[in-house]
Amino acid sequence: MPLCAAPPLVRAGCIVSATIALAALPAAASAQGAAAPASGEGSAPPAPSAPANAEAPAAAPATLEKIVITGSRIDETTERRESTAAKIVVGRDEIERHGDTTLGDVLKRLPGITVDGRPGRGGAIRMRGLGAGYTQILLDGERVPPGFSIDSLSPQQVERIEILRAPTAETGARAIAGTINIITRDGASRRINDLQVATSVEDGRAQARVAWTRNDRLGPLTFNHSLSAFRQSLATDSTTRTRAVDLDGGATLLDQRLDATAREHRSGLHATGRLQWRGSEPGHSVVLTPFLVVGRGDTRRTGALAQAVPTRDCSAGPSPPEDPTPLCPYDESRSDGSGRYAFGRLNGAWLRRLTPDARIELRSGIGLFRNTLERVATERTDGLQTRRVDDDATTRDRNLTASGKVIALLAADHNVVAGVEAESNRRLDRRTTLQNGRPLLVEFGDDVEASATRLAAYAQDEWNVTPNWAAHVGLRWEGIATRSSASAETPRATNRSSVWSPLLHALWKPDPKSRDQVRISLTRSYRSPGLADLIARPVPNARYPIDGRNTATQPDRAGNPELRPELATGVDVALERYLDGGGVLSASVFQRWIRDFMRSQTTLETVPWSSQPRYVARPRNIGDAVTQGIELEAKFRLSQLVDGAPRTDLRLNASAFRSRVRSVPGPDNRLDRQPTYVLNAGADHRFTAVPLAVGGNINGSPGYRTRISELQTVRQGRKLVLDAYALWIVSPSLQLRMSASNLNPLDEVTGSVFDDVRSIDGRARSVRETSTTTTPSSLNLQLRLEAKL
Repeated sequence: MPLCAAPPLVRAGCIVSATIALAALPAAASAQGAAAPASGEGSAPPAPSAPANAEAPAAAPATLEKIVITGSRIDETTERRESTAAKIVVGRDEIERHGDTTLGDVLKRLPGITVDGRPGRGGAIRMRGLGAGYTQILLDGERVPPGFSIDSLSPQQVERIEILRAPTAETGARAIAGTINIITRDGASRRINDLQVATSVEDGRAQARVAWTRNDRLGPLTFNHSLSAFRQSLATDSTTRTRAVDLDGGATLLDQRLDATAREHRSGLHATGRLQWRGSEPGHSVVLTPFLVVGRGDTRRTGALAQAVPTRDCSAGPSPPEDPTPLCPYDESRSDGSGRYAFGRLNGAWLRRLTPDARIELRSGIGLFRNTLERVATERTDGLQTRRVDDDATTRDRNLTASGKVIALLAADHNVVAGVEAESNRRLDRRTTLQNGRPLLVEFGDDVEASATRLAAYAQDEWNVTPNWAAHVGLRWEGIATRSSASAETPRATNRSSVWSPLLHALWKPDPKSRDQVRISLTRSYRSPGLADLIARPVPNARYPIDGRNTATQPDRAGNPELRPELATGVDVALERYLDGGGVLSASVFQRWIRDFMRSQTTLETVPWSSQPRYVARPRNIGDAVTQGIELEAKFRLSQLVDGAPRTDLRLNASAFRSRVRSVPGPDNRLDRQPTYVLNAGADHRFTAVPLAVGGNINGSPGYRTRISELQTVRQGRKLVLDAYALWIVSPSLQLRMSASNLNPLDEVTGSVFDDVRSIDGRARSVRETSTTTTPSSLNLQLRLEAKL
């Protein structure tokens, strides 16, 4: 049995090579002193005797064969090539190449991935332009629990990243867009003791960060820990313009401008670890993986609201029900808030080899998340305080997981996996809101909760059918039960659903020895509603008092306990060419047919928390949708294409997307936050004459509109981010890195449009309300010292 038995299809294990050095054995004696065969017929004549006074030659010591066995993980390109399911692998070198401070900055350069939010600030990670919840995030193969953000991990804590474009039975079917598996550093391969100290400047404000990673061994124990601490001072300015126009008469009904500033101070500590005990029996080990994130932040926000139409008159109080446009609620506002968060998780795993060709893995984990916020907001008109809001909120999430699987190697190229999983999530929201000392939302109570329970069973078979064909077949069943409370007086809403997910992946090589191959995947996947989307307790819009009217572009927000999961059927086809000396060229297409599509839409509702109708944004299942796209990728060294060219690494990728929500009229009835295309290009070069490496990257997507409903449209401005770095290698154990992100600061522009019919002077009139927010971004410069202790 080989030391690392695994089929060549998807195994990311190790390649074992044995180098046998045979030392030449010197003769035990010279020809003159060699032993002669016995006398007799056919024997050689006896050798002449050595002189009596001659010293006998010293016997040469016997030299044994020297056997050196080395093991190493296969490189990322080889692992990608041999995987039956479409997979991109990002190794440690690429993760640390640009000196990024967040994983979002690492991921944004990869094919088909976009990052929300202001340039340089990070945000939600999206694959194939699909919104939140469509991308499955795994941490060491386990789905991350509620409340966890991958940006809470620093890149120094990550060994590699795997991106699967289609779901598999083993990794889970909650991956309509795909799966990102983040693998933390485990210390099993080599000893590491790295220290990084960084300081950066954004908009004239200094930031500081320190990270320490250590891997070591102590007998059968392998331990690892990664610690990072940061302190940030951030400034954000924005301008929001809100206008309402009578489309029938052309009159301007509302014209407001809000100039807002925010000053934030954040600090935090992120810690991950791994303790692995290897038993005396091969394949027997126990692993404990603790994870801790703690932090706090203080924020001061100020705003100046000017209203040109109608003429400012805030002393009149709340708008009457028949008034289609609320009066300006204040001149000046100020909000002082402080928040604290803590996320802790402990995962455990027991791995044991049952036979030389089979092993069992049992895993369990518990995670706790707590977030508290205390905020005091005041509003003034003509220098007099008109409203004060005291808001205290606490969110608690609890997550429990347990799983077991059996992995059997039926042949050198045939692997079978079967397993079961169980997961329990519970979210508790506790909130107390006072307006001018009077409690609000009392009908919902202080505590509102939601819970979800999931059970799953799966089996998958992966094998090389012929030298030209490899197949990966899986079947997964998942059952989901959700419970959520709408208010203190109403019973909990309960939803139950189950999903069967057949999954098929095939890999075809026209010639087993060629570097060209074709991938095909047919899959079924789903997206379940988040617990926050199930909680019906509203979050009133901060601009407009709860006892008055709000506007369509400044709605309240609330959940929906009746949400159902989305189901998607998908097909993926990819063509790949692997280049001599490394590198890859790839073109892939995909399509997803989605049923029970979930979307947050704004409507005017009669609500229990206000005496007047309010605009409320609430998630709903609105019907079917379809999305498709093409993804192109090229990754190679310039000298591979042009003889005598510099050894400069190039990476280019482009993705184009298209989608349609059938229940929403066009144009622009695309899926939420899906750009038309995404472009990414980068280059890295290491000089030979001087110990210097430089590189840069450009990432961009165009502006686009999304029609949310027949009445509502949102707009996202274009995005273009340019990054660069220079790395001076002082010595093998000391490096100095300077990086610049967002070299071309652009304003982030977002907006919304809402068309409806309102009563004006007793007549029904068509009114269009628009809101546009402009937020400038800033250049970020960072200097980092990297030392290997």
